[in-house]
Amino acid sequence: MKHPSLPDLLAQSLAALPAGAAEQGIAVAYSGGLDSSVLLHLLHIGGAAKLYAFHIHHGLSPNADAWEAHCAAECARLGIAFAARRVELNADGSGTEASARKARYAALGQLCREHGVKLLLTAHHLDDQAETVLLQLLRGAGPAGLSGMDAFNTAPELLQNEDLLLARPLLQAARAQLEGFVKEQGIGHIEDESNADPRYARNALRHGVMPLLAQSFPGFQERFARSARHAQSAQRLLTDLAAEDLRKVLAEGSIDLAALAAVSEDRRANLLRHWFAERQIRIPSAAWLAEMMGQALTARDDANLRVTHPDCEVRRHRGRLHLVPKQRTLAGTREDQFDDKPGQHFRWSGEPSIAFPAYGGTLHFERAEEGLDAGWLRDQLLTIEFRRGGERLKPAANRPTRNLKHHYQSLGVPAWERERSPVVSIPGQLLFAAGIGMDCHKLTIGPGDRIVFRWSAE
Repeated sequence: MKHPSLPDLLAQSLAALPAGAAEQGIAVAYSGGLDSSVLLHLLHIGGAAKLYAFHIHHGLSPNADAWEAHCAAECARLGIAFAARRVELNADGSGTEASARKARYAALGQLCREHGVKLLLTAHHLDDQAETVLLQLLRGAGPAGLSGMDAFNTAPELLQNEDLLLARPLLQAARAQLEGFVKEQGIGHIEDESNADPRYARNALRHGVMPLLAQSFPGFQERFARSARHAQSAQRLLTDLAAEDLRKVLAEGSIDLAALAAVSEDRRANLLRHWFAERQIRIPSAAWLAEMMGQALTARDDANLRVTHPDCEVRRHRGRLHLVPKQRTLAGTREDQFDDKPGQHFRWSGEPSIAFPAYGGTLHFERAEEGLDAGWLRDQLLTIEFRRGGERLKPAANRPTRNLKHHYQSLGVPAWERERSPVVSIPGQLLFAAGIGMDCHKLTIGPGDRIVFRWSAE
């Protein structure tokens, strides 16, 4: 079967993009390798207006400086606007490949924002798609993973740019076509030595498995791509079903566990994955999801359930499931080594607010008709700390004194918010509890300034 020419494939792909996508220019992720060099030259030959080439320098290879110089020189020769960005990889435990990919796309998104470009093209091709599908199959992925790469999509979390469209216009072109175009046009390009390193999973497939497949199953790449399109279609149906199911169980950002329990196990997992995706949280594994659901559905009503995820915490409160941002450790949560000197002591000198980083927020001092006498307050040695248990507060003269746990329960404050709600006191007297309010014992009405406290978390 005769394949369309590369210029025709490029034209067809660009024509299929949303209207106006290229109005403010086109950026190419230009590594200097064979694939991106072909894409850049195709766009140049086709007369693309406002064409940019963006190069990311990872510093992983001793040849990285030479690669950047090659890309700059080639763009200067062709009259194409060029920009490069150097990045450092984060040691987040995800591995070199994943870390480099994350840093690369974030830098590309930033360059596009700086140059006002809203369309970024990468040179992924048919063989890349086949490799992606096979890698996902080896990882045991479901329909979403087996869908491979889209012809175009937005990826705001990856690119850190909500206005950017990411497109792969050569996704239907075979690598052999790109190699032929390079020879025909005499295009110079670099060779990244890491592409031959079999320690990387994609290279192991590219150099070991794919040639054997090609011998026994010629044209397998196109069939893999067709399977990916079938998986994409199935995933769209699953997404539609998940959105409908989620709508029935979700209210005010949390899920009704009783309604969730009534959904079949497969649809339950499907809607939860969709919920995570909507919140831009990495999709958990099937095993993690099953374990989390088992705990959520069987935990006692009064249990302080917390299931940790790399991006968040899953919490249960009053029959509802919540996704809570992962919270940093606060110094104030550590117990003081001296029991008679807990918390952090401070004095108020009339300022409108005082920040307490160790307790994750700011204490505000506001004037009110009924409050603490300002003169009296200035003379007090105040203490801020997280509650230790047994603290009691009387919110008003006509209301009983009760422990803080009772107040929090009455107000519906979830356990994870109580844990990070500090209290302010003087020796022998609680003055204020974040999330509840002032204790009434020291509040007065009369001439002069009256002060009440308000807490705002970071």
